[in-house]
Amino acid sequence: MSADPMPEPTNQPQDPIDLLIAIERASDVPVRPECVEGMAIVPPQPDNEHNHAAGELYFQLRSAGFHTAGFGNGYRAGPKGGRTQALVIPDFYVQHREPSEVDEAYRKAHRGWYPVELLALAGEITSSNHETDTGPKYRTYAAAGVPVYVLVHREEGRAYAFSQPEGSAYAEKTEIAFGRPLRLPAPYPALDTGFLVR
Repeated sequence: MSADPMPEPTNQPQDPIDLLIAIERASDVPVRPECVEGMAIVPPQPDNEHNHAAGELYFQLRSAGFHTAGFGNGYRAGPKGGRTQALVIPDFYVQHREPSEVDEAYRKAHRGWYPVELLALAGEITSSNHETDTGPKYRTYAAAGVPVYVLVHREEGRAYAFSQPEGSAYAEKTEIAFGRPLRLPAPYPALDTGFLVR
């Protein structure tokens, strides 16, 4: 009687993309998990107020002529040919340009995730997990070199524009109370936050 050979254990860490796919398959409801700072995160289902805010800010950017503004795409941060470091899905964004054939090949190779280098601006609207947007996602976008990070903090009633990434932080910060215009770095328009006032 002979036994099947035992596979050699590997010390290769699991690609976060595989982990997120497993989470999606195991969930009873549709989810779109993300991975930041080595943690898999399943964001809460957004409420109407969240989606309205993201849609309004996307519309303002698009109306100002930023035709690469969008929502729904996922972005992968990690060295070319190297291990995935983060997988993020901004609530709204502006890309530097339309994805090229190379970007689409990258997305296919990384199972639905575009290169984070496409992002010129990433925006997040806080939900019940606002600590994720103010901590790990802030650091992830900065470390990935995303030039502008817009954060709408519904719990605080404030909006922020961070720019000039340096390491895992941003050197510049603009902060306003809802109802005032949020000035973004050039070439972006100031964003009207009046619709956020409750």
